[in-house]
Amino acid sequence: MPLWLQGVFELGQAAVLSAVLVLVPVVVVWLTGGFAERSLESAAQLAGQGWLVLHGVPLVLSPEASSGLFHVVPLALILLPFLLAWRAGRRLARASYTDQLWQALLGGLGVYAAAGLATAYFASNAEAAASLPAGALIPPLSVGLGMVIGAHREAGAWSRLVGVDFASWISRSSQHSRWAGSYALSVLRSAFLAVVAAVGLSALLLAVTVGIHWAEIAAIFQRLDAGITGAAMLTILQLGFVPNLVLWALSWSSGAGFALGSGSSLSPFVSSVGPLPAFPVLGALPAGELEYGYAALALPFVAGLLAGWWFFREGENHFDEWLLLQSSRRWLTAAASTLVMGLLVGGTAGLGGAALALLSRASLGLGRLTDLGPDPLLVGLLIAAEVGVGAIAGYALSPLLERESRRPASRQAAL
Repeated sequence: MPLWLQGVFELGQAAVLSAVLVLVPVVVVWLTGGFAERSLESAAQLAGQGWLVLHGVPLVLSPEASSGLFHVVPLALILLPFLLAWRAGRRLARASYTDQLWQALLGGLGVYAAAGLATAYFASNAEAAASLPAGALIPPLSVGLGMVIGAHREAGAWSRLVGVDFASWISRSSQHSRWAGSYALSVLRSAFLAVVAAVGLSALLLAVTVGIHWAEIAAIFQRLDAGITGAAMLTILQLGFVPNLVLWALSWSSGAGFALGSGSSLSPFVSSVGPLPAFPVLGALPAGELEYGYAALALPFVAGLLAGWWFFREGENHFDEWLLLQSSRRWLTAAASTLVMGLLVGGTAGLGGAALALLSRASLGLGRLTDLGPDPLLVGLLIAAEVGVGAIAGYALSPLLERESRRPASRQAAL
């Protein structure tokens, strides 16, 4: 089978499976009378709109239903097509020779774009419509990323995929270029660790908050009285937005906070919200002035501490070595290299935090609910500052930590 045709088969299969995962719940609700006013065709169009929203495609709502753009990326649900594409990427990498994977990727992304275009055309109706270019271009983004990551996981090296031996190319470069590359890679790794740590700590914060306010969440569930099918669908929907909520908790812990509608603001210092939809998980939102909310600002700082410690253990601070060659004043070179490291790690982590904040934003297109989520610019700036300061502190304290960790080992060796 030609590689492009195998890519068409693999991604076509992923498109069908992801569509089935959306269609089945809609059909179940329709059969149980949940969409009594809808025809089967209308229910199928709703499923198509759900498939587009799952991939991050915005919908333009009709003036009768609302006035605005419905746009949200359910980060947990988008993992479904991502994982299907990841599996496809691994299979295609096994079937491809070196420097031929592009054929399979082109065929797979082409069929997925066609599926998105067809779904946008079919699912558009008087209630909501999707732009045909958006339907064709946005769904391939998540599956394309999944395919590339899966293919690299299977191949084990980029040279196996693109036919370029990067290790050999780097070995032919100058020593200064290799040092600069190693330094930049260490900065990226440390910043990535900081972002991952900050997200993990924010997830823990969200879990604790939900546990504390579980009674309020359960009370909203009971008041809705949605029945077994409705409660199951509502639970799945909430689970689909858990990563979004984690990222909102990240922006909250940074001090930037987030909005739940125009004119609202939730931050570690004070919370001010207006009327909200009956979404059970919103019962965990803090209200009023928080006496100890400022303590949450320590989460990005702790993430920065870990990043600074990681950078020290990497041992790739070649900028510090270069400064040492320029000046014998160790106190000056050490301070300058540590400050530059903090700026670079913090700035890179801030860019990552801003990108995540932007990805988590949403708009329901309903009145004031067109501004949901954090301000990416403010989140990026605050995370950059907090992680940067933490990275400087972590790097400065690392020699003490490493000395303590090595002392028992040296004693054991002496014995």
